[in-house]
Amino acid sequence: MTENGDSTTPRAHGRVTRRTLLKAAGATALTAGAVAATASPAAADDKPYDAIVVGAGYAGGTVARELGARGMRVLVLEARGRIGGRIEPGTLAGHHVELGGGWFGPGQDLVARELKRYSLTTTEDVHATRMVMPGPNGYASHSPQEAGARLNSLFADFYAGSEQYFERPYEPLHRKDLLASVDRLSLADRIDRLQLTGVDHDWVSGATSVFAGGNKTGSLTGLAQWYQLAGGTYDKFLSVMSQLPEGGMISILERMLRESGATIGLNSPVTAIRERGGLTHVEVRGGRVYQAPVVVLATPVNMWSTLTFEPGLPKVYTDAAREGLGVPHATKLWLRVKGTSEAVSAQAPEGAPILLLIPQKQLPDGRIFVAFTGPALDVSDPQAVRAAVRGLLPEARVAEYRAKEWHKDPYARGGWGLRRPGQLLRQLPDIQQPFGRIVFAGGDIASGWNGAFVEGALESGFRAAEQAATLAG
Repeated sequence: MTENGDSTTPRAHGRVTRRTLLKAAGATALTAGAVAATASPAAADDKPYDAIVVGAGYAGGTVARELGARGMRVLVLEARGRIGGRIEPGTLAGHHVELGGGWFGPGQDLVARELKRYSLTTTEDVHATRMVMPGPNGYASHSPQEAGARLNSLFADFYAGSEQYFERPYEPLHRKDLLASVDRLSLADRIDRLQLTGVDHDWVSGATSVFAGGNKTGSLTGLAQWYQLAGGTYDKFLSVMSQLPEGGMISILERMLRESGATIGLNSPVTAIRERGGLTHVEVRGGRVYQAPVVVLATPVNMWSTLTFEPGLPKVYTDAAREGLGVPHATKLWLRVKGTSEAVSAQAPEGAPILLLIPQKQLPDGRIFVAFTGPALDVSDPQAVRAAVRGLLPEARVAEYRAKEWHKDPYARGGWGLRRPGQLLRQLPDIQQPFGRIVFAGGDIASGWNGAFVEGALESGFRAAEQAATLAG
């Protein structure tokens, strides 16, 4: 049986206890350890909360825990019927898969600290034994060592100079003078300037488009900062996406929310945030309103344009909402494949149906793979999916698959964050500052590991918690 389209399967590994969920009548309940949302909060409390957090992803969870540790009464409102935001566990063929997120890595110190705090371990992802890459006539196989050496050389040229303009990658504006000439460049601009041709062009354009959702959309400085944060080589950059946490990507967040003591309302999409009489009034779909001295907006930036703000937001926020920060096309595809059990990875040029194929768990009759697709692939068409896989691995037969199209998700409206050309200098640090009694949080607006990384969400969450505590008095 083939399963495709946006995920609707309930989370199978939840550990959030009943005590931490909304207590009001008709609130979300737990079933067999999994979060199973049934309704929005039944009624607004007469007494204002000390803080309201909009969004139950990693940034929101960090804020809730930190404010709870200060003795504050916190309400978390989440639009979905689950926690996690753009982290979403699922199953394929009875095996755990990550429909959003997927990996941690060395050098991400905030994540390491949280893993230690909750006594969680990690395992190494599967290492490829063969790499299929674009060749002069179709695709060609390489050893991981051969392909890795070539990629390191190509990207040393591609990111040349980034060690200077991101001299301190955790302080991205440290060399604003040098950034002025490069922040306006897209990834496509950089590829054109290098005059790459043939296989070199295909190797570079394919690798960058996976992360950018399109090389004309993603900024050079967006990826260059990640590259320098990782240590300034391509193999180190890939290593930050190499570790799998015990219990899945959701595991830290579940423990954060349990520790926070916050009231959590699932199925509660916020429609408006209004400031009146020294309080924020947060309205959810259906008209219910909750009040607190401060609200922390911890949703993807792409969601800001769906909300009503009174008073209206200043230009830096409205520009970000209009332009977007989440990559415009982000589909994650999990496949159970027969015909091969080899741990082979494959990368295609920009514009291919499948841009990247990564080996995962070996099965008795094959292997599970995870893929990132481009807009050229219609994941609702099983024949197209099978053909796309065969184009990279002719021996592979897709037995079943599962896809998550994040750009179609109504509460994400895009994939992981990656800054667009010019956004770094136009938005930081102003976009990280509170406006009135609204505090902004999320990996999209982190200083360091922004966009695609839990590390950035944690960084932003800690900063937002300090800002919110100050505003709440």
